[in-house]
Parts: sequence; structure tokens; C-alpha cells
Amino acid sequence: MTNLATLLVHSAAVHEAHIAVRHDETTLTYQQLDEASARLATVLRDRGVRPGDAVSMTMPNVPLFPVVYYGILRAGGVVVPMNPLLRAREAAYLLRDSGARVAIVHPSCAGEVESAAAETGTACMVADSDTFHALLLAAQPMAGVVERAGDDTAVILYTSGTTGAPKGAQLTHRNLLTNTATTAESLLRLGPQDVLFGGLPLFHAFGQTCAMNTSVAAGATLTLLPRFDPGRALEVMHRDRVTVFLGVPTMYSALLHAERPAAHDTPRLRLRLAVSGGASLPVEVLHGFEKAFHTTVLEGYGLSETSPVAAFNHPDRRRKAGSIGTPVRGVEMRLVGDDGAPVEPGAVGEIAIRGENVMKGYFNNPDADALALRDGWFHTGDLARVDEDGCYFIVDRKKDLIIRGGYNVYPREIEEVLYGHPSVAECAVVGVPHPLHGEEVAAVVVLRPGEKATADDLRAYVRERVAAYKYPRIVTVAAELPKGPTGKILKRKLSVPVPPDHS
Repeated sequence: MTNLATLLVHSAAVHEAHIAVRHDETTLTYQQLDEASARLATVLRDRGVRPGDAVSMTMPNVPLFPVVYYGILRAGGVVVPMNPLLRAREAAYLLRDSGARVAIVHPSCAGEVESAAAETGTACMVADSDTFHALLLAAQPMAGVVERAGDDTAVILYTSGTTGAPKGAQLTHRNLLTNTATTAESLLRLGPQDVLFGGLPLFHAFGQTCAMNTSVAAGATLTLLPRFDPGRALEVMHRDRVTVFLGVPTMYSALLHAERPAAHDTPRLRLRLAVSGGASLPVEVLHGFEKAFHTTVLEGYGLSETSPVAAFNHPDRRRKAGSIGTPVRGVEMRLVGDDGAPVEPGAVGEIAIRGENVMKGYFNNPDADALALRDGWFHTGDLARVDEDGCYFIVDRKKDLIIRGGYNVYPREIEEVLYGHPSVAECAVVGVPHPLHGEEVAAVVVLRPGEKATADDLRAYVRERVAAYKYPRIVTVAAELPKGPTGKILKRKLSVPVPPDHS
């Protein structure tokens, strides 16, 4: 039998009374989580959900999330996680595209989803309501799990839709089971004694696989934080004795620059490992976090389409700062050119991936499949180089490449330089149209509290450290950068004022 929900069934049998999930004073043991998900599976079956039917779920990081997630899987359904911040129009598109039979939504975001469900004719259930609890209590727990094949779809993860409408990556039970096992066993090396920080959105691939599924697989504890705030994160890490922190670069930067009261003195943390993904972690931030928090930061790489982990700085190998490491167990990676052929050694190319973690395709989107899945390889759109040890270094997103006067400028290189300036807390580098050069290099920078560096100061700093065609002629100091639900900087939403004369 192959069903992702067996992760919970197995751990509940071994770690029955151990706390599986915590949110402040609310806790669920493995036995409680297992039983609640089994009751929900019965409710869904009674509502007409059959194996292979899509069921959407919209909720923040609360203990009900794993209850609903594993309940849908247990009933043989396909989980369609949705961002709680979606508006009705966006939610309706996902419901319609996925063909969701039922939508389960948390009260905090019920209004938009209920409107969307009414538009699409989707049955809607508001979780954490009196009616919902009454349904669970009245239902008999489903025995076991509904059998599914390894290549049956378990989860449909919708991409952010930066180019056109969102696409639904179909992740199979085998995709997620193997990637979860690899991450829990060989990368994070988790055990029941571990407490994982649950600040990454669980509807997203990173938080879902690397935090929730790996924690359940290992019989560990996941402590949740519905909305990331560095001060609250520090409180949770101390209070719950977190051993593994998982985050995106903006979280690391925020924690590094946050005020730490004496009660939250970092040497007293039990943190044994920190993992970064979702975007490239600036080397300056990596070293600064390790020094401040007395732990090791390991950087990895993946996408929604790869379940998500594809490469990692393995704990038993030499770590290289700034590198995403090497392919994980069961995964192959190579660099290719625009023609799909491997590039010459030392050259920059697009990362292509194949292996047990790669999705079976986009849901009902053969055109997108044809572009991304070619000759058995998934083409990521990420540019990288590989060194003599086989370690990969992300250069940039293919679509983010800036071509200034015929020269390639990789935004990440310029961002790394800016992060080396003592006044810089966060930054993003993008290309803007230019009548002479085609594109010009622009940087938007957020300063650390109390710092007074000017745009001219920052421009001069970079100019001294890179080739003349690379430094940002346009520099803007902003109060904050736009971010997505995982904390990833959204470059497409940057506001870059372009002076009339910036040649």
C-alpha cells in the first residue's frame, strides 16, 4: 500500500502519547492527530469524496492543518493547499482548475473562499466551527487508509503564477514519500527528540515536506507560528526548545537583526541545525547567523515541482558557503543550454533535474508540460554553475538575468556585494528598461535600524567591487521589500523609480 497518510499511521502506532504538533498552549499527540484525521476521512467519504477526488484546504499554520491534510489523504483524496491570503477571484480559479469537490477553510479566511466556492459550486466546510467539530465527534474513525498507487497524485501545489495563470504541480504519493524519507533520514537526521520550527507556511512545498511531513515521519514535534515575526519566533524557539530551524533568507536576516532580550540569550538555545531554502541565502547573512546563534546553517535547493528538495549541503560532507550543495538521494542534476544540451565544464547553464522527486506533470496543462518536461528532465529556469567537487552554485533565475549593453549581469552577484555593506539589511537587484543599454541595473535596499547610508554611498560601494558594467546606476533606499507568503522577496512587485537621466 502506498499512501502518504501512512506516515502518520505508523508514527501514531509507535509514538502514541508524544506531542506531534504544538501551537502555543494547544497540543495534539500522535494518537489525537491520527484519530482526528481518521474521523475527518469518514466525514469526507460521507460527503461523497472518492479516491482521486480533489479537496482544497485553506488555513494558516494551526494544528488543524495536519488534521485536514492527512484526513484528505487518508480518504484517498488529493490535497489542494491554498494560500490563506488569496482573494475570492484567485481562490475560484484554483477551485475550478483543480475540480475540487470540497473546500475546507479556516474561519480566519472563510469569507473569500466561501464566495469562491459559491461561484464554482464547490461544497464548503468551515473548519474549527461548532458544526465542524460536531461532525468530527459524530464520525467513526476510518480504519486504516485508502489504498493508492505510488504514481497516483497526492497533492496539487499551485505555483505562484509569475508568468500567466498559476499551474498545478501534481506530486505523487511516491514523490512525497521518498523526498520526505530522504530529508528526514539523510539530511536533517531527525528523531523523536527533535522539535522543528513551523514558521514556514504549510501550504507551501518547503514547509509541507521539510517541516510537517518529515516531523511526522520521524515522530518529532512541530511547533507552529502562524505568522512569522522575529520576536515571536525567538520566544517559540526558547519556550519549546527548538532543535531544527527551517526558514527562508528573509527570516534569517530578520532574526539576525532583531533585538534579543537577555531571556532569549542565544547560547541557551538547543538549536543544533538550521536549514535555508526558497531563495539564495547571502553568504554574509549565513555567517552572521551562525556566529550569533551558535549553530550550523545548511543551504538546500528545490521547487514545488520537485517535492521540493533536489540538492543540499549534506551534513556528512564538506559544506561550501553560497552553494546549494549536491543532488540528494534518488536525484540527478545537470546544467543545460537553451538547446537542452549539457553546457561545457565551468559554464553557466540552466538546472535540469530528474529523479524520484520530480512531479508527474502539471494538472491539465500539456503546454506547460511540454516546456518544462523534456526528454525525462525537468527544466527549472534557474541558472547555476558547478565546481570540480560537483557542488552547485545558483547564479540567478533565467528570467531575472539582466543584459546590459550585451553583457550578462546576474542580480545575485550584486546582491551579495550589497549584503557586505554594514548598513544593508535586505536588498534586491533587478533590470529596468534603458533606451541605450537595453537594460539598466537597479537596486532597492532596506537599511538596518539606525543606519544612514545614502544611495550614492551604496552605489560607490558596489562600483569599487565589480566590473564597470555591473554596478547599479539606480539605487533606491526603501522602508521594506515586498514579500510572498514564505517571506521570499517578490522582485516583480518592486517599485523602482527611474530617473530621467540614468545613463
